[in-house]
Amino acid sequence: MANKSITIKEAQDKVDTWIRTTGVRYFNELTNMAILTEEVGEVARIIAREYGEQSFKKKEKNKELADELADVFFVIVCIANQTGIDLTKAFEKNIEKKNKRDSKRHKENKKLNTK
Repeated sequence: MANKSITIKEAQDKVDTWIRTTGVRYFNELTNMAILTEEVGEVARIIAREYGEQSFKKKEKNKELADELADVFFVIVCIANQTGIDLTKAFEKNIEKKNKRDSKRHKENKKLNTK
């Protein structure tokens, strides 16, 4: 596969096509929420071992953070698709909210500016 960037909309379309052709159908929302929780746990495990103080178990050595983050993204896209959410619009709205709410907050946070 070519190393080409895709839009969030294209990602939503790709996931939908994959689900309908290979995955048969979407799991229900509760199942996908449980799967998302499981995938986030796998990300947490890698972070704890790679950047934290825990060590990898032998069977965990082949786990890759990028792959696990992609799994999280895939399930998030599934949930968005099945609940009718346009992630591009949702993300743009979320960034706008953060820009309004946090325009000065982080710059004025002494905890972030102690270097």
